[in-house]
Amino acid sequence: MSIDLSSMPKLGFGLMRLPERDGNIDLTAVCDMADRYMAAGLNYFDTAYVYHGGKSEVAARECIVKRYPRDSFFLATKLPAWCMKAPEDRDRIFGEQLERTGAGYFDFYLLHSIEEGNNYDTYERLDCFEWGLQKKRERKIRHFGFSFHGTPELLERVLDKHPEIEFVQIQLNYADWDNPVVSSGRLYNILHERNIPMIVMEPVKGGTLANPSPEILDMFGAARPGKSAASWAFRFVGSLGGVMTILSGMSNAEQMDDNLGTFKNFEPLSDDERKLIHKAADILHGADMIGCTACRYCCDGCPAGIMIPDIFRTLNAVTMYKEDWRAKNYYNANIAPTARASGCIGCGQCESVCPQHLEIRALLQKAAEHFDK
Repeated sequence: MSIDLSSMPKLGFGLMRLPERDGNIDLTAVCDMADRYMAAGLNYFDTAYVYHGGKSEVAARECIVKRYPRDSFFLATKLPAWCMKAPEDRDRIFGEQLERTGAGYFDFYLLHSIEEGNNYDTYERLDCFEWGLQKKRERKIRHFGFSFHGTPELLERVLDKHPEIEFVQIQLNYADWDNPVVSSGRLYNILHERNIPMIVMEPVKGGTLANPSPEILDMFGAARPGKSAASWAFRFVGSLGGVMTILSGMSNAEQMDDNLGTFKNFEPLSDDERKLIHKAADILHGADMIGCTACRYCCDGCPAGIMIPDIFRTLNAVTMYKEDWRAKNYYNANIAPTARASGCIGCGQCESVCPQHLEIRALLQKAAEHFDK
């Protein structure tokens, strides 16, 4: 069953960074956001087995599945390699996902975070590609694909071996287009040349492109007064051919409303605006920022409980704004004493799951030297 790109919503609602209250997902707020999103004629929701410690799929049930007809929205979720050891784990996890979501079936189902090493090896060892096709034959999955965080060479190898794949989800934004680690531009070109539909994640790079430096904000503001920096990032991705849906992990109604405004009457970038985007990328690359997208995969298994993305955001603030005292105040006020950089024991668990392939231990040591002395 091929995917009709014209029928897919350009903006997808990612359920990875949902609003919380007292340590739990704020279902009232999520319901309100889902209603705003659906009222705008959009209907693609993306979750995963591991998001919010498994509670994201439950939120999908409570805020979407129970409240809207099943054929009125698309629901996507993912199978995580790092939660499986044996073939029976595939069906165990899939069954849990059906129970958590109450969806009956998944419109889009992904092998989560294919990259070199354990993740891809696990999917092949457990025959997950054929398993996915079997789930399609059982009509439990409508479209089968994978999310990707590996090299362009691996992407081509996987696509050559598995022509049954219908779509691929990649990290794509203007800051990572020429990034030698993320390789957004090369991944995009491979998929576009093969006419494989793309779902885009991290279009604003974990919020980095929604809150860039004052220099970039001033530049964008002069060109389009009143428009957010995030809108520029979304318009960059939305102007590319072959992009099926662009995910945004919206955390509040304000982000939702801003994004809906961008996509309501979508305007592709002009030639002059593309030049501004390239200039913004050059400014970002010159700032030596840590490329953390705050996915928080590193936090779940950290034996020391270190708040790694929050620490990196603070380091980036020092780099971007040169206001060391503000960053230190934020660090002291928001990073618990038991979750600070100096608590790192150097086990490397975080680096083994980081989609951005960051040298986290070295960066935490840098943060500890800066903030914990």
